[in-house]
Amino acid sequence: MATPGPQKVHRYGAEFKLQAVQMSQQSGVRIKDVAATLGIHPFMLSKWRKQVRDGELVGPPAAVDANTVVELQRLCAVEQQFKRLQQEHELLKKAIRFAFDPKPKFSVLSGQTGTPIPCN
Repeated sequence: MATPGPQKVHRYGAEFKLQAVQMSQQSGVRIKDVAATLGIHPFMLSKWRKQVRDGELVGPPAAVDANTVVELQRLCAVEQQFKRLQQEHELLKKAIRFAFDPKPKFSVLSGQTGTPIPCN
């Protein structure tokens, strides 16, 4: 539940915004990952990227730490691998359930009486 009264709005400086935009424009880096690393909402970063494109947010190019970019790229790769492993795990669980489910003793129902026909 939200607290009543004025909300504290955090203001970010132009240098911080430009650095965030620069980080998000590196190849192999997703906006979502950069935003999570910086502790901001992805929409805010997208808004800053649009402001840079439109010329509303200008300034000297911010220096981007190469280690941060490499770490973001590694995080993206690890997340993709984790998602793939989760899918494989779910598939294996289904295969195990299918393999160990008890098989029915009768294969088909006779068309007229509805009684099962034994498998021989």
